[in-house]
This record gives sequence, structure tokens and C-alpha cells, in this order.
Amino acid sequence: MSTFIQFHILTRYGLSNPNRDDQGRPKQAMIGGSPRLRMSSQSIKRALRESAFFALDLAGNRGTRTKRLHDGLLDRLTAAGHPVEKAAEIAGQVAEVFGKLDNAPKGQHHRTATTLAFISPEEWATAEELADKAAAGEALPDKKALTKMILRKADGAVDIAMFGRMLADNADFNRDAAVQVAHAFTTHAAQIQEDWYSAVDDLNKKEETGAGHLGETGFGSGIYYQYVCVNADLLVENLAGDKELAAKGGEALVQALAVATPGGKQNSFAHHPRAEYLLAEAGGQAPRDLSGAFFAPVTRQPWLDASVEVLEKIRADLDAAYGPGCDDSRVMQVGKGGTLGEIAQFVGDTIRGL
Repeated sequence: MSTFIQFHILTRYGLSNPNRDDQGRPKQAMIGGSPRLRMSSQSIKRALRESAFFALDLAGNRGTRTKRLHDGLLDRLTAAGHPVEKAAEIAGQVAEVFGKLDNAPKGQHHRTATTLAFISPEEWATAEELADKAAAGEALPDKKALTKMILRKADGAVDIAMFGRMLADNADFNRDAAVQVAHAFTTHAAQIQEDWYSAVDDLNKKEETGAGHLGETGFGSGIYYQYVCVNADLLVENLAGDKELAAKGGEALVQALAVATPGGKQNSFAHHPRAEYLLAEAGGQAPRDLSGAFFAPVTRQPWLDASVEVLEKIRADLDAAYGPGCDDSRVMQVGKGGTLGEIAQFVGDTIRGL
């Protein structure tokens, strides 16, 4: 039986456009028949991976999502003095373990993969080591053997362990995500507003009128509900059984969830919100999100207090119908008690105690 750690988070965003659609406007969703603002799970996971907590607390244990392993190996070998043609051939053989490569343009040697690959530090280091040996004259094994030498089913890459990966050409080395991240959406009805703006040419002559540039951008504001579920046992398994590293990852995740945000239009709106309500639950019960609390949009002011009230009511109602949804929990609510540090410790202790 797996242990699940679930997070229910309410964060108040002022005027902002953190996650844009294909037209540059804030993403939206219709929920319960009312329009809401939305942030995609992909944008949130990116913000978590790029947060200072992951960068500092998990230094050396983060993967790299890229199409450019070939170019990294090529540059490494040519910098060591190997002929570019030989370096390109070796880099191609090694990099194709992670997926097919595009053909190099005529007269060039740089190639990119056709799909992004999520590469762990151990895999990258092994790829470099094998490329170095091949450049020094050691024969590379065939592709099947090379794949088994480089790819890992589990290692120390915390973000790959959390968010998983898919390798279309080597499905045996896919990793199931231990962390599920839902799309965030406003607990109340919210609509996009438009901002028409202009820019002035500093060298305009006095007799010239009008702006040097005209544009428009969309923005919105609201209180977002975010749900995240962690399969703690799978997280440890994906990290080759390293509970301490998994616990550090869980603690970094908690802190990032409270402050990390997608960076769309950051310079225009300077949105840097912090979670004002964070409920963490742990136990062996089947996960359940609490998004149903907001199918009927919150209409009472203050919206944050009303959102907390309906969230806790549906939680209590579900517990009454199905039994307790967790074995233990912690709450942080700004102005009312609990701290982020206490929740991080709760999560870390839960994972260490598996």
C-alpha cells in the first residue's frame, strides 16, 4: 500500500498574466458554468523545477530536459582537440540512445533530437564518459548495449522522479511520475481584462504627435486553488531507494509550491504571490482532490475566507461519507496559524518514516 501526500493550496494573485494561451492572453476554463482563470499544470511544474528551492536544495540532483545532448557532446570532444567529423559521429551514436536526431544541415555538424529528453546527471555523465573513451580509440558497444549502459530506471534525479519522463524509443526506461499536479483555477468567477498601452519615442520631435508603438495585453486576478498529489513510495523507488534524498525533495516541493509561480509577463505585472492557505495530508487512503468545492463559484467576500470555508466543508463532508481521507495533516493559514517550515518538516518526516 502506498503512502500519499496531498496538498490543497489557495493563493491570491493580483493583476497578472502568469500563464498565457496562444494569443498571449491568460488561460481560462469554464467550471460549473462560470468563467475562471487557469494556470496549466505544465507551467506550474516548470516553475517548481526552476525555483530557488530546487536549484539550491537539490543541486546536483536535477535533470536536464533538452534536445541538445548531441551538441553538448560534440562541443566537449572538439574542445578536447578531437577532429569535428569524428566528434560528430561519436556524439551522434551516444545521443541517439535518448531518441532520434535530425540530420545536420549541409556543411554543419550540430544536430538536435526530434523530441525533448529528460536526462539525469548520472546519465549525462555516463554519456560523456563513453564519448570520451570512444574519442580516445575505445570502440563503442552496439546500440542495445549502449542504451543499457547509459539509461537508468532509477537514480538521483529528483525532478525526473517527481514528474516522470517518456522515452518513445526506449520505453523500458520511462519513469512514472510520483507527483501529480493539477491545473490551478480561480475559486470564483473571473474574466480577462484588456490593457491598451503605448510607448513613446524618446527622440520624437515636438511637432510629431502619436505614440511610437501601440499594443495590448490581457490580465486578470483572483484566488487560485491548486491540488498536488505525491506518491511517496514511488518517489523513493524512482530515487533508487534513497529516502533521505526523497525527503529533501519533498521538503523542497512544499516550499516551492508556496512561492513559485509561472513567469509570464513577470516584468509587466511583478506578480510574486505567496500561498495564504496550505493544507498537507498524508496517509494510505486513496487520493481525492477537493476541486468540487469550487464548482459553484465563491461569491461571498472576503473571497479567501469563503474559499477556505467551502474547501474545509467539502473535506469534512467527504470524510463523513467515505471515512478519514488521511492519517495526519498540517495546515498553514496566514494570519491564523501554522508555518511553512512545519509543513515541510511534516512532509520530510513522512517520507523518512516509510
